Amino acid sequence: MQLPSALLTSLQGIKGFNQAAFEAIHTSGEQVTSIRINPLKPLSCNSKLQTSNLHTVSWCPYGYYLPERPFFTFDPTFHAGAYYVQEASSMFLWQILAQAIGTNTNGLKVLDLCAAPGGKSTLLASYFKDGLVVSNDVIKSRANILVENITKWGYDNVVVTNNDPSHFKMLENYFDVIVIDAPCSGSGLFRRDNNAINEWSENNVALCSQRQQRIVADVLPALKQGGLLIYSTCSYSKQEDEDIVDWLIEEQQLSTVKCQPSTNEGIVETQSDKHKGFGYRFYPYLTKGEGFFVAAFTKNNGGLIGNYKEQTLAKPSKLEEQMVADFISHKSDYSFFKQAEGIRLLSIKWWLDLQILAKCLYIKKAGIEIGTIKGKDVIPHHELAVSILDLPQINTVKLNQEEALQYLRKKDLMVESAKGWCAPTHCGLRLGWMKVLPNRINNYYPQEWRILKE
Repeated sequence: MQLPSALLTSLQGIKGFNQAAFEAIHTSGEQVTSIRINPLKPLSCNSKLQTSNLHTVSWCPYGYYLPERPFFTFDPTFHAGAYYVQEASSMFLWQILAQAIGTNTNGLKVLDLCAAPGGKSTLLASYFKDGLVVSNDVIKSRANILVENITKWGYDNVVVTNNDPSHFKMLENYFDVIVIDAPCSGSGLFRRDNNAINEWSENNVALCSQRQQRIVADVLPALKQGGLLIYSTCSYSKQEDEDIVDWLIEEQQLSTVKCQPSTNEGIVETQSDKHKGFGYRFYPYLTKGEGFFVAAFTKNNGGLIGNYKEQTLAKPSKLEEQMVADFISHKSDYSFFKQAEGIRLLSIKWWLDLQILAKCLYIKKAGIEIGTIKGKDVIPHHELAVSILDLPQINTVKLNQEEALQYLRKKDLMVESAKGWCAPTHCGLRLGWMKVLPNRINNYYPQEWRILKE
């Protein structure tokens, strides 16, 4: 692996940088694989990913290192949302939240601005389990991937949007927390992605720095006074990291937030040149993870929450609501609404917020889709099956590993089950829907998500 000489030169003198160690780790061929488990989807079987046998990621209580990288596609619990394959360094977001926000997350509104493919959004959904998470990506194809991963995670407190950062200006002083994992030059991913080396250049670093400033400036009006901004990149370049910290303090009047990483974790605390703002660097020869930079800030200016306009959302009829509500426990906790032909639910405490968001943003997914009504029947949606919602009225059928993979390939199954709609399960987790008829079983796993490999 030939590292760009211009990058090595630019990193000289930055705290924590050791050129010999940097080059050695990039030529070692070492690969680190880590996952973050879903705390609301515990496994009921002896999965290969039993956490009792794994080393923990010390800065995230649900993060674990794997001894080797398995073929995740052939693990049914992966498709059921039992865990997310996330780079360990980026899980430090949890530690920042724990120190800056604490455990009282009730009623907080959070924006993950550059969210695809969904690693940080699923972490935020778990952390802010009593809050509302808006997960956004500006690129349509990436937003589709985001919808898939948020769906598999299964939480009902997430709204997925597909908007430019500038669109959030209409939500002035709205969010308590904004996370910006900014598009960057990608040098922190060199070990994992050789293409990142070919695409790296000094010009690209400069362009990324300018784009990062535009993104932050566009969305910052949406952060409340006193709110928390978390900025991160997977770049080592000072121009995209500490220099942005100085710009945020000087031009945007933010205050730096100091975290307290343990001294034995290898995380390097740096300070920007001019305003001594704190940032945290992850070098792969010091920490078990990829290259990463993160900094946190509080917003000093801003005013009262805006006088937001609301979008009237279509509601199902009382009969339609009753038909779909029969699937759900604690139905009085939710508001039901329509999106296209589907009937969806969201916690009733976020109903007004959903209408505000719908007025300003293009919403790809909000809450959980229960299903569609065809005549006198409800066709349940895949989102409902893989959600964390309690579905006590639903028949389930246990599948072994081979049967589960057959189901996920959308192949025919022959299993003993009650008639009608059933949720196939593996290790206690619902995989989707199937309908058991007198002479066959219809497999309703989403066509576009099926496993293609044999």
